[in-house]
Parts: sequence; C-alpha cells; structure tokens
Amino acid sequence: MAARTPMLPPNPNPNPNLTTTTTTTQTLSPPPQPPPPPQQPGTDMTGICFRDQLWLNTYPLDRNLVFDYFALSPFYDPTCNNEQLRMNNIHPLDEGHLSKMMGTEYVLSEVKEPNLFVIRKQKRDPEKSIPAAMLTYYVLDGSIYQAPQLSNVFASRIGRSLYYISKAFSIASSKLEKVGYVEGESDGAAADVKASKEAIDLKEVKRLDHILASLQRKLGPAPPPPMFPEGYIPPHPSEAENGPETQQGTEPRLPVVDPIINQGPSKRLRTE
Repeated sequence: MAARTPMLPPNPNPNPNLTTTTTTTQTLSPPPQPPPPPQQPGTDMTGICFRDQLWLNTYPLDRNLVFDYFALSPFYDPTCNNEQLRMNNIHPLDEGHLSKMMGTEYVLSEVKEPNLFVIRKQKRDPEKSIPAAMLTYYVLDGSIYQAPQLSNVFASRIGRSLYYISKAFSIASSKLEKVGYVEGESDGAAADVKASKEAIDLKEVKRLDHILASLQRKLGPAPPPPMFPEGYIPPHPSEAENGPETQQGTEPRLPVVDPIINQGPSKRLRTE
C-alpha cells in the first residue's frame, strides 16, 4: 500500500490573494506633559544651610560670582527677575535693568569680601517707589543661610527668658521647701505652737472667754495674799522706782526674799 499524504483543511478564504491577520488592541500612552514650573522656596528655611565645596574649589567667591553660587542653593527662586537677566546674558545684579522690572528680585545689600555677602530678597511694585523687603540671606565663609525674621527672634528670646525664669522659680521653691523642712525638724515644738495658733478660730476664742467669765462669776473672790514672814523688810517705794543704774554707786544690798516661799526662821544677831 502506498502512503497517503494528509489532507490540509480547506481554506475558508476563497480569495487566495488575501491573507488573514490577527489584530491586537494597543494601549496608547498619553502625550508627554510639560514639566511643572519650579517651586518657590519656603519662607522659613532657617533650619538648613547650603555649601558646595566643589564650586568653591573651582571658582573664587567674590561680588561678581556670588549670585551664581547663590543660584545653586534651595533658597533661590527661579521665577525672579534676576533669572530673566541671566537668560539674556546680562549680569543678574545689574541695578539698571532690575529697576525697570516689576516682581521679585535679589540684590546684594552688603559685601565684605571674601567672607560675608548679604543678599536681600525684595519685591518691586509699580504703585510703590521703594521695593518691599521680603527675606534676607547671607553667605558666611562659603555657607549660605537664611536670616531669621525679627518677630521670630523676639519670640525665641522671650520664650528662652520665660523658660529660665520658670526654672529659677522652681529651684527657689524647692530650696525654700528644704529650708522649711530642716527648720521644722530642729524647732518642732515651735512649729507645732505656731500651727496651733494659726488654727485657732475666733468663735472658739469667744466661747472660751464666755466659759471663763461664767466660772469667775460663780466662784468667790480671791483670798487675800499671805502675810510677810517675820523679819522681812519690804523695799522702800522710792528705792524701788530707782533703776539699777542709780543704785550702782550705793552700797550692795541683800537679795530680796520672796515672801511666798518659806525661807525658814529669820536669823537674828546675838546680843550680849
């Protein structure tokens, strides 16, 4: 038997010149969007500084190149008028061109080459003849900083003063508590008496006075004082009135005997 060749399936397309193709859906990418405009630097960037040591090793830092160095920092606003002058190959600090433009600009306000450069950011308004100052930056020994605003300086100094004042009061109060505690231990009785005096109520005092007055009315009069012992000579009234200063020159006197205390029989001189 002769081998048969397998038969191919019939072509569904009657036209031999046409060929079948499979189409696939492709996702079209959106057209490229323009890059976003550069963002303006923040108003409070006092916590950071900028320094490019490679640039400093390549170029000298003077009044002609300090603005190019400042433009590399995050403090620089690319929408300022100085950037437009740079694009037109004009020096960015040219006062003649900046005075004719309106908007935000940077000017070099103070220079002490090669250590200190002060750059002020200001805004020109057609309604005002003098530009309004916005922020201040300074380049100190190659490092760029933002100068703090005057209100922030006052707030920081006042907050620091209040902190130290409250700390001093807390230390003083702790010292006083320790002193009072030591004195209370040494003079415990005096402190107890003082505390008891402070705790006395006026109503309680009046009540005690009323009780004592009623008892005094109920009791009889006080008994007469006891008689002087035998041999006791009371001092003369004139001598009693004189003080010890007037009696220094006189003869020494015997001590006065207390009549209440029993001194025993008085001693008499023996006479022959």
